[in-house]
Amino acid sequence: MADGSTVPVQVLGSGRVADRRAGGMRRFARRRSTIAFMLALPLILLIAGLVIYPAIYAMWLSTLNRKMTAFIGLANFRFLLHRDTFQLVVFQSCLFAITAVIFKALIGFVLAHLMHNISGPSQRIWRGLLLVPWVIPLALSTLTWWWMFDPSYSSLNWILNQLGFASVPWLGVGWIARFCTILVNVWYGTPFFMIMYLAALKSVPEQLYEAASIDGASALQKLRFVTLPMMRNIISITVLFSLIVTFGDFDIVRILTNGGPLDMTQIFATYAFQVGIQSGDIPLGAAVSLFMVPILAVGAYFILRGVTRRSAEIGA
Repeated sequence: MADGSTVPVQVLGSGRVADRRAGGMRRFARRRSTIAFMLALPLILLIAGLVIYPAIYAMWLSTLNRKMTAFIGLANFRFLLHRDTFQLVVFQSCLFAITAVIFKALIGFVLAHLMHNISGPSQRIWRGLLLVPWVIPLALSTLTWWWMFDPSYSSLNWILNQLGFASVPWLGVGWIARFCTILVNVWYGTPFFMIMYLAALKSVPEQLYEAASIDGASALQKLRFVTLPMMRNIISITVLFSLIVTFGDFDIVRILTNGGPLDMTQIFATYAFQVGIQSGDIPLGAAVSLFMVPILAVGAYFILRGVTRRSAEIGA
């Protein structure tokens, strides 16, 4: 009798535990955070496979010798820091990226305001035309620019000659070649800034401009006290994204100048390719590419800190 009375109680107790566990699993599966994580899991795995793993592998490669047979620690980084060519590469990469991003942001901001003030179907036409440089494959458009800068068949020099001016060695002089690479990058990247800023402008409530007009604010004051405060976060995120992409630019410099003349346009991506692939020193090339990380990390820290601070002020 004692043995028979304990069995149903044990079965009933285990059944309640199983029901509670099943109910907990159902509640866990119904959470929005769980659903969001499950939906984002394929993308997370893709990023881990295509970004995180190569980054970790590059860090490991940078600590090996040229033959990749022995661990040498930070010797590759010390070697690079003592090379004049690499110091020039650091300077040119920063000059190329920062100058290009500043001009892209300024020109994109002006174009976004022009597009915002155009009404009707003509805005869609102009917006589509201005997006063409960003839509065309970068390698193809850079080849077109290379033909325009070609010393023998340059269309720009032909125009200068027709106007009575001497030909310009666009890609043969260091500072002119730097200008050309920055120009092509600005031409390609400005539409991205324009479309981002245009979307931000359309999200600014018209009531703010109406209130500013009632207070007697001028156009410049509306820009300073209404437009810029409402767009600061979008401007910061766009600048950060473009800075990361521009630092890793490869196609423009590789096609236009291949780092020349005399390494005067060499940047991180092209120099890493030259050292790692063309010269066969893959660990040293990996070390070159990793030098971008601390520079971008510092920039990202200050930009994101400003975004977080402004978001906290708005929330408060």
